[in-house]
Amino acid sequence: MNTSAVTEFILLGIPFLPDLHRVFFIVGLFMYIITIMGNGFILIIITIEPRLQTPMYIFLSNLAFLEICYTTTIVPKMLQTLLETRTTISFACCMAQGFFHFILGSTELFILTAMAFDRYLAICRPLQYPTIMTKHVCIQMSLATWYAAFIIMLLQSPIVWRLPFCGSNVVDHFYCDIGPILSLACTDTHLIESVGLLSSVLIVIMTLILTIVSYIFIISTILHIPSAAGRKKAFSTCTSHLIVVSILYGALIFMYVRPNVHSSSHLTRVVAILNTTLTPMLNPFIYTIRNAEVKEALRSAIHKRRGFLKGDF
Repeated sequence: MNTSAVTEFILLGIPFLPDLHRVFFIVGLFMYIITIMGNGFILIIITIEPRLQTPMYIFLSNLAFLEICYTTTIVPKMLQTLLETRTTISFACCMAQGFFHFILGSTELFILTAMAFDRYLAICRPLQYPTIMTKHVCIQMSLATWYAAFIIMLLQSPIVWRLPFCGSNVVDHFYCDIGPILSLACTDTHLIESVGLLSSVLIVIMTLILTIVSYIFIISTILHIPSAAGRKKAFSTCTSHLIVVSILYGALIFMYVRPNVHSSSHLTRVVAILNTTLTPMLNPFIYTIRNAEVKEALRSAIHKRRGFLKGDF
């Protein structure tokens, strides 16, 4: 066995269907650009429009910023693996990529849970909603989602960073996910894998349960609304969130909440690709395409922009 310490890793990337790597690169680059532009649009429109300075949109702006960071952490290196036959990443960068991947992924789950609680208060407790979910409380909750993910990861990362890597340095993935990295350690990692699985269960399953419970109350309340128009309006405020939650949790449960998480089948790789490229790209469209407030804010911003330009001339 090679006993020299590993200083860099080789990302295997997407070895299946090698003849389509150029096509995958073009599609992936296009999706990455759309992701940045779409989530950037949400950030800008929420920032400049006072009518969108409400708790729901503050959470949405956090989600949009997170998606930009999340895809930027993973996708550029993935695109590089599609163009090069041998893509390397230093040990420090690999650990940092895995660190931020976990933090951003966990934060997204916490934000989505906070959004579910916000919808619960808005629909089930409409009279108390303005006094409970104030802008100050919303900002505190948003910050808490980031702090919680950071602390959880900070408790686990030093263990992985100190593992001895003295054999193969080929990561059977397109980014430094925890499973493929642990499979390269030249020591027993069963305890670490168990702790990782427990963390995944606690974060993914517990946030999912909280979201489901919130929506049980929400749906129960909506069904008791006497008018059909009122039920339709209430459902429309939750549809986008439910779609995002369903897609994201389905992918995460498949990838992480199961034994032998370090296995790297083609299907797992495909799900990971969709989770890191397709979902962040779709989020802006899911949240805005049927959102009347965002559409109206966009029309108002365009109108103001046109008026400003006419005034200049």
